[in-house]
Amino acid sequence: MARLKITTWNINSVRLRLDRVLGFLEREAPDILCLQEIKCLEDQFPAKALAAVGYEHQHVVGQKGSHGVATIARHPVEPLDTPDFCRHGHARVVATLCRGISVHNIYLPAGGDEPDPETNDKFAHKLDFVARMTEYYRAHDRSDPLIVLGDLNIAPEEHDVWSHKQLLKVVSHTPVETAALKALIAAGAFTDIARVAHKPMDKLYTWWSYRARDWRASNRGRRLDHIWSNEGMTPGVDMNSYTIHTDDRDGEKPSDHAPVSVELTT
Repeated sequence: MARLKITTWNINSVRLRLDRVLGFLEREAPDILCLQEIKCLEDQFPAKALAAVGYEHQHVVGQKGSHGVATIARHPVEPLDTPDFCRHGHARVVATLCRGISVHNIYLPAGGDEPDPETNDKFAHKLDFVARMTEYYRAHDRSDPLIVLGDLNIAPEEHDVWSHKQLLKVVSHTPVETAALKALIAAGAFTDIARVAHKPMDKLYTWWSYRARDWRASNRGRRLDHIWSNEGMTPGVDMNSYTIHTDDRDGEKPSDHAPVSVELTT
């Protein structure tokens, strides 16, 4: 039996925040780091710098200007077929196999500002993306150990946002989104690790807007970053290891997302 620490982090430009990534890797030493919104093409990804600190195993799907996902590891990874979740062909999903565990690293569309799929194509795209995920994971072999993680841009529970009532009409916490995400979790028989590790009334946030002068003082956050395990993986999850690394939201040029980690037994 071996322990495996896995982290998800919307880095909001890996080149701009490379020093922060390197510092995190040195301090926390995850076995697998899944990045979203890397904002670069594959040949622009800082592969050499990350390999130099022990993360030579990399699976990168880049895109010019925006989006892009990457999974890097201290152990060999095998690329898997990419699920067809994005109708626009954006670089939003990377699937890898590491030590017998399938890891799906996902950057779900934010959905724009208007929660109406009839008038806002970005929101329609978001709902379609979730629907595609739901059908895919409904048919997935639940005994095959699987971790689904990333910036899913939906805060599904009442205490995943700073004000449930005030955000009911705000994209990321509207009823149509939260219902869709919960249906997806049910379809894949996933465990939302954060909500097993913490009480339902606990406020849990992974994202805080740049607009706040003092994000800690205002604490108007949302839990947009998720780690889920399926039935084949959940018994190997150390629920007590679930960690939101809030200190990484501080400092110079932070991402607006904090990294989230959990440890597994393989």
